[in-house]
Amino acid sequence: MELILRLFKAPKESFFLFGPRGTGKSTWLRETFPDAIYVDLLDQEAFRTFLARPERLGEVIAGSPKAKTVIVDEIQKVPGLLDEVHRLMETQGTRELQFILTGSSARKLERGGTDLLAGRAVLKNLHPFLAAELGKRFDFARGLEIGMLPLVLDSAEPAQTLKSYAALYLREEVQAEGLVRNVGNFARFLEAMSLSHASLLNTSEVARECQVNRKTVEGFIEVLEDLLLGFRLQVFSKRAQRQLVQHPKFYYVDTGVFRSLRPKGPLDSPEEIGGACMEGLVAQHLRAWIAYSNGDRSLHFWRTKAGLEVDFVVYGQDTFLAIEVKRSRTVSSKDVRPLLAFREDYPQAKACLLYGGKERLKINGVLCVPCEEFLRNLVPDAPAPME
Repeated sequence: MELILRLFKAPKESFFLFGPRGTGKSTWLRETFPDAIYVDLLDQEAFRTFLARPERLGEVIAGSPKAKTVIVDEIQKVPGLLDEVHRLMETQGTRELQFILTGSSARKLERGGTDLLAGRAVLKNLHPFLAAELGKRFDFARGLEIGMLPLVLDSAEPAQTLKSYAALYLREEVQAEGLVRNVGNFARFLEAMSLSHASLLNTSEVARECQVNRKTVEGFIEVLEDLLLGFRLQVFSKRAQRQLVQHPKFYYVDTGVFRSLRPKGPLDSPEEIGGACMEGLVAQHLRAWIAYSNGDRSLHFWRTKAGLEVDFVVYGQDTFLAIEVKRSRTVSSKDVRPLLAFREDYPQAKACLLYGGKERLKINGVLCVPCEEFLRNLVPDAPAPME
């Protein structure tokens, strides 16, 4: 695949760049900062050298006096390097250096007792591709099948790459790092969690499905989030006027990853899986849109105990959006009822239904937009395409 311009904007100051495997962190860094000092800790020789002597980083920097940027890829491999980076930040004098430190998870470093440079570097995340980044290359149907991970889209055999993706995490992240005691239980958990993708998360049901106790499942979910492989959405409860559910919803980080883990058989309808894929694709786009944009926004969902549900609520100082997702190619007044109920409680919100059809419609005052069109036009620092 030819190089694709990412919509992620690098801060001018030092920063951490986190993201799951396959999101293209290393590729983006090498293209964006071709003259940087680059330390790749996946290289075994570099790993052994800096593990033994973290202070060697200062010597490398001193040997390249014209360099403006220092990149340490996969910093979690040698957490001791963070102390050396911190020292260099404090003592660099008149030479202004930008440090960029990549890894799989901020929380993974923090759980190891590592100080993330005392706030001297901002935290950023790189997400799977946005449709707007792919432009004409974006294929909506293909995105629903294999997702938006650069690693997968660039593969000659994307289905095989997805099939081995979870196995790679189990081997190189979970087992090698000793994150769980029983890798077999965790592998069953990954499959069981796929049944909760785009659904309310009930840890007791997941525990029964993969035959472990509830506390183990809660720990496994934290590992998933630590590795940035999955995320939970909390219910939007600000100034709630109705009784709301308490359970969060769960999503895998990418639709293709979800499909690779989801069991398929006589009891698993393609419509059910397809609906979860479409909702997940919208979720990952909204997360990236929020992360890459300026401003403080958060992503939620809304569901009453009576069963009314709005899939996504985006809330921020200048943003209040309610978005429902339907896979069907046709929609009716019944489909917009949850959005109308939400607007009864929150008349300030803009409401939109995304669906699998091809035409823009307005039903009972609610705009219905083809999902593909919405995703193609979702661009950071621009309003959501709901007008």
